[in-house]
Amino acid sequence: MQNFIYQIKISLKGSKPKIWRRVLIFPNVLLSDFHIIIQKVMGWENYHLHQFIHQKKYYCDEDHDDFWGFGDTNINYKKKKIKVFDLLKTEKDKMIYEYDFGDSWEHDIVLEKILPVEDTINYPICIAGKMNCPPEDCGGIWGYVDMLEALKNPESKEHEGFVEWIGADFDPKYFNIDEINQLLRFK
Repeated sequence: MQNFIYQIKISLKGSKPKIWRRVLIFPNVLLSDFHIIIQKVMGWENYHLHQFIHQKKYYCDEDHDDFWGFGDTNINYKKKKIKVFDLLKTEKDKMIYEYDFGDSWEHDIVLEKILPVEDTINYPICIAGKMNCPPEDCGGIWGYVDMLEALKNPESKEHEGFVEWIGADFDPKYFNIDEINQLLRFK
């Protein structure tokens, strides 16, 4: 068992107001498990491909190891058993997490603090955040902005379609830390 944990901030690039989560994880978490943690805390459904980008290298899972054909810059993180601490070592270290190459949801991942382990906490845990996650397949950040505008305007041509798709009660400000932490308990 490690005697320290990482406090990491995950922020969805381009979102205004900012959609973000702050999590505490063990540094030796495999990137494959960190991907699942990000999916759960952000509210994604894990339907699409993803990659981590750190120092001009692309860390992908085995399902698309040769997909991009970048040679030395494309690393299969599952085969190499790469952990978060292999990429983020000191406070303020950063990387990018990209989810869904079509919609291109890019997330800034920042190691904010290295903290001592608290025996009373069950890791990983989300300790803060803001805003609801955009729905899958809504067209990236610009599609999400357009969707929100259409939902606010019943006169919009797209309003009825979006209401049928995600419901009239979609709240972009909704954030429930208890629900997120419940999801983290089930891997």
